[in-house]
Amino acid sequence: MQILDAIDAQGWQTDGRVSALNSYENRVYNIGLEDGKSIVAKFYRPERWTDEAILEEHAFCESLVDADLPVIAPIKSSSGQTLFNSGLFRFCLFPLAGGRPPELDNDEHLAVIGRTLGRLHLLGETRSFTHRPKIDAARLGDESVAHLEASDLLPMDVRSAYLSVVKEIMPIVHERFTQCSAVKQFRIHGDFHPGNILWGRDNTPHVLDFDDTATGPSIQDLWMSISGDRQYAQARLGHLLDGYNEFREFDERELVLIEPLRALRIIHYAAWIARRWEDPAFQRAFPFFAGNRFWDEHILSLKEQRSALDQAVLIY
Repeated sequence: MQILDAIDAQGWQTDGRVSALNSYENRVYNIGLEDGKSIVAKFYRPERWTDEAILEEHAFCESLVDADLPVIAPIKSSSGQTLFNSGLFRFCLFPLAGGRPPELDNDEHLAVIGRTLGRLHLLGETRSFTHRPKIDAARLGDESVAHLEASDLLPMDVRSAYLSVVKEIMPIVHERFTQCSAVKQFRIHGDFHPGNILWGRDNTPHVLDFDDTATGPSIQDLWMSISGDRQYAQARLGHLLDGYNEFREFDERELVLIEPLRALRIIHYAAWIARRWEDPAFQRAFPFFAGNRFWDEHILSLKEQRSALDQAVLIY
């Protein structure tokens, strides 16, 4: 099997056990080794990242581990490599980590997540990325809308409704980013949702999947743990920032970006599927994408988010 041969060629001895893990962007596998242990192999989607961008991701993870942060970083070969090639494919290997999702209604879990992010961001701001993208309205919003507007995957009978709502949302998003132009941006995780946190028995949130690491504001790594009605969201934000501020002072001007960032994620999500639609894995995973059912629900989410942009900003 090509996957196992590629890993064996780098000095690991596999035992034939291989199972696919849940991942759409890359191909990820649980690989058995002859000593009875297992590792995780991630084969990168071709042409998504340059080698330089991937190596920046790996170097960031390594620096976090060196600072005793609970990050699942790529494994080095005996020669010190973390990025490997097999034909047209590039891949890396990770230790297999276990754990459960964090409890986002648990005050202490939120505080621990906040402390972890405060430490992560302290190190993140010590250096800059050169090859990684930025979290901004143009890349995540404008480019996504332009791609969908030019795509046949956006049904004609919902096109007008979709374009109407996103063209209301995007000027507000740009205005809020302009309002925060003085806010510091630095190396962050970039996709810090609960699925990328494994809660260990040691009450530690082990952080994985830095595939979308980017330059951005600190709130990008915080807002995905905040949801629900205003009172509930306000309480969750408080517990997160109480923990965060133990290690790094949070700039409260960034709170105005919570709903704009949520809007960008909704917009970018649909464009992400459209860009990958030729991949059979995406057609199996999102069978309703090319029909009205998906788009009716997506437009409803956008309209709800448009209303959220008019609500008062959460405070700390």
